[in-house]
Amino acid sequence: MPIVVTLDLMLARRKMRSRELAERIGITEANLSLLKSGKVRGVRFETLARICEVLDCQPGDLLSYEAGPELPDGADEA
Repeated sequence: MPIVVTLDLMLARRKMRSRELAERIGITEANLSLLKSGKVRGVRFETLARICEVLDCQPGDLLSYEAGPELPDGADEA
């Protein structure tokens, strides 16, 4: 997918663990892990806003676009 999630980098810069962020934004660690890995189809703006508030960052600090081949819906990367 051309959207890359760089949440793990921001967590490292802020010296914060995933567990702490999940607690502070009100989602499970499992859902945060899925978001970090990019294995979600979307994220609510409310959740993105809470992440940005806690990490003191902008959405562009967490997401980037990298052009590449598109995979058909339902196809997994090898």
